[in-house]
This record gives sequence, C-alpha cells and structure tokens, in this order.
Amino acid sequence: MEVRTELISDLREKFFKKLNDQGPPDPKGFHPMDIARITESNDWLRRFLEHNESNVQESLNMLWETCVWRTKFGINEITEENVERDYLESGLCFIHGKDRDGKIMFVIRCKLYTKGSKDFNELQKVVVYWFERLERETNGNQISLFFDMTDTSILNLDMEFIRYMIGLCKNYYPNFLNLIIIYEMPWILNAAYKVINSWLPPKAITKIQFVHKSYVQEFVDPNDILISWGGNNDYTFKFVSEVQNNTDTTMNGKLDNKKVHFAEGSPITEQSPSIIGDQTNEEELLSIEPKTIRFNKTGNEIAGTITLKNITADKPLSYKIKTTSPEKFRVRPSSGVLLPQEQRAVSVVLQPGYNVRGLLHNDRFLVMALPLKDASPSAQELVALWKSETAAEQYRLRCCDGETENFEVHKSNDLSSGISDNGRTVDTLFYKISQLKESNTKLHNDIIFLKHLIMFSIIMGILMAVMIVSFLRIDIQNSVNGDSCHMTHGTEVFN
Repeated sequence: MEVRTELISDLREKFFKKLNDQGPPDPKGFHPMDIARITESNDWLRRFLEHNESNVQESLNMLWETCVWRTKFGINEITEENVERDYLESGLCFIHGKDRDGKIMFVIRCKLYTKGSKDFNELQKVVVYWFERLERETNGNQISLFFDMTDTSILNLDMEFIRYMIGLCKNYYPNFLNLIIIYEMPWILNAAYKVINSWLPPKAITKIQFVHKSYVQEFVDPNDILISWGGNNDYTFKFVSEVQNNTDTTMNGKLDNKKVHFAEGSPITEQSPSIIGDQTNEEELLSIEPKTIRFNKTGNEIAGTITLKNITADKPLSYKIKTTSPEKFRVRPSSGVLLPQEQRAVSVVLQPGYNVRGLLHNDRFLVMALPLKDASPSAQELVALWKSETAAEQYRLRCCDGETENFEVHKSNDLSSGISDNGRTVDTLFYKISQLKESNTKLHNDIIFLKHLIMFSIIMGILMAVMIVSFLRIDIQNSVNGDSCHMTHGTEVFN
C-alpha cells in the first residue's frame, strides 16, 4: 500500500502536538536520537503507516508506545559491548542469507536454547541488538525470521521467548517482517504453534511458512541454503563486529579515530551542555594502569584494582565505568571527576556466588572520559552530560585470574613465550567445562522428559488393556445371557 506524503506529515505533526500538550511519560523524556529520527526520517514514519494500513491515529499510538519502550529499555545504548558476549558468539541467533524475496534472514537455532538455561533479560537485549543492527544494515528494509528447529524437542520450546520476538515485530518494529519460516518443526510441537498463531495479527499469520528440507529452496535463496538444511553452503557462524560508520564516532563536529566508541548507540545532540570542555583530536585525556583487571583474593573478597590518571595539564575530566555484567561486579567508585594530573584507584569487586575463572571469556569493562569546563559540576549536570554526549575517549579492559597468572609466571619464569599459551589453555579448559555442564543439563532434562513420556505410555497401555478386558467381559456376559434365554425358550416349546 502506497502511503501518501501528507499522511507522513500529519503523523509527525500529531506526534509533536501530543508531546507538547502532554509531555513524555518518563521525566527523562524521549531519547534525542528517536526525536531526531521522527523529525528527519520520512521512511521510519512511513513504516508505521504501512503497518497500520494508513490509519494515522493507530500509527500515532504505535509510534508513541515505541518511543516509550525505546527509552525505558535503553535501546539506543545497546551495543555489542554491553550485551552478554557469549550469547552473541554462541550462534543461537545470527544473520545469514536471504529468503525467496531477497530479504535478509535472521536465523534462530532453537536446539541451542532450553528454557531457563540463559538469563532472559540478557537474551532480550541480544535479540534487540540484532534487530537494531539489522535496521541499520538494511536501512529499515524487511527481514525474515528463520526458526531452525532441527533436532529440537519440547524442552527447546520457550513460549515466552517466542512471544517476546513476535511482540517486537508486532509492537515496536513496524512493517519489519516479511516471512516467518519454520524449518523442520517436530510434530510434537504442533499444538504449541496453534497457541503462537493466536498471538499474531491476522495478516501476520499468512506470513508463516512451515518448511521441510525437501522444498526449502522454495523459500530460501538456493545459494544460501546451509549444508545442514540440505544445501551446499558451508557457512559456519562466527560473530563479526559491526562495521562502524564514521558519522557515529563524531562529537561536536570532530572526528575521533583514536579510540573505539560504543557502536552507534550513544546519543549525540546538536546543542551540547555548557559544562563540556574542548578537546583537540591529538590530545589524550586519560591513562589507565594496568590494561587488564587482575582479580586476586583479599580477605573475603575477590577484587582487582585499576588506576585512572588525568594526564592533561589544565582540563578536569569526568569518567564513567561500565561492565557487560553489572550483576556480577561492584565498581567503587564507578564514576567521578578527576582534576588535572589527579589519579584515582578504582576497585572492582566480584560479587559472592561467582567464580572468577568462569568470567574471563565473557566479561569486559569500558572506561569512558569527557573533558569538563567546570571542575565542580553538580550531580544533575553530570547525569545530563552522560545522557547527551558521546565519550571523548573509551578504553576496553579485559579480566584475568591474577592468582592463576602469578602461578604460571612463577612456574615458567624462563619460558615467557609459553605463559600466554598456558593461560589460554586454562581458559579454554574452563570454557569446555562450562559447555559440558550445559550439555549435561540438557541431557538430564531430556532423560526426565523421556521418563515421563515412558510412564505416560505405560499408564495409557494399562488403561487400554483394562478397557479391552472390560469390553470382552461384557461381550461374553451378553453372549452367555443370550444363550440362556434361547435354551429356556426351547425348553418351554418342547414341554
């Protein structure tokens, strides 16, 4: 359906009128990037109108709720640096190939996930990360969801997860869905998908295609059919970071190529707060020692320490530290102001219940810095600054087990080239152990399910046998009674 230009203008005007009359529901307001998108992007507004068949009021309601959700969920701040890294690298979901209509496919390998095996909030963030990345890479073009259900069982079906993904396309990503391709779905899950159909709007139900290996080429570009789907494409998933656009790393008209920034997520506004200072392209602001956080046990705590130093001669700095796993670490202090040449020790404490060796592959820390004009800004001014500005410098820090590292150094003092290899071997070993634990959990769940299935089959068999015996007894009894009646009548005739 072609959307008229005047409807787009009408939708934009109604949105800003509502915003002026009512104000945003959150005191923080809508995100500046979303407001800029509404102001400048006809394509985004057109999608809302296409999704709602050119109904301006319904499109306005959806646009408003989308902006509310994006602010509440922090959509514009989600990057590969602050989502669970092992979820990205596991291959549970990824971008691959195109469907029959030339639309990029978002593949979900259902057998790699069982309900409760992953933190659901982190899983939601990973899906949003991929959706936002797809929006950028396709310029908002439609995508297809490809549910690869090869080798799945009832244990791999998480209705909440599927409902969440459908809700994203239904409520917050307008006209984003081309097809829902469900590949090799086991018959045992048919009943569950009848429930899923009830969650979809009528026009979305027609987008669902149940596909088997014998005719997958009718729905997927033949060149993109994986070997596991019966094709010749030998693609093996490996997570690759998104290619950054230079416009995403600009701040106040200046391009900073030295440091790595959050991927396109940090908000950039046209009018910067007055407390932010100036910085030349070649000037460094902050030094960090060491570049790797080494965790050691001190008393009852497992902690590491880094030292931040403002290396400028005349600029106060605001710094802020983020981690990919805030529930696992306590950073003290996680933010603050550093005067010129001032340095500060920051402690990173591992929360009780977590094993440091199991965290090394997945957890990262991001240290950000911004120059200030005022050496004593208020807390409110700092909060506003970090919401509205992209960091001038960013440093990514890794983690390691300091005790293991010290042991390896002591053990191999003369073999420095072997230290890193041993460290990687230890890390790999712990990673393999975690994989074995996950596989063992899945196997245990499968065994429990099979036991229940066998017990159910036995009970049903017994009930069927009892019913058959009962029917046979009734039939025999009826036959005996019939013969008795016949003999009685015969006797009377004879007499």
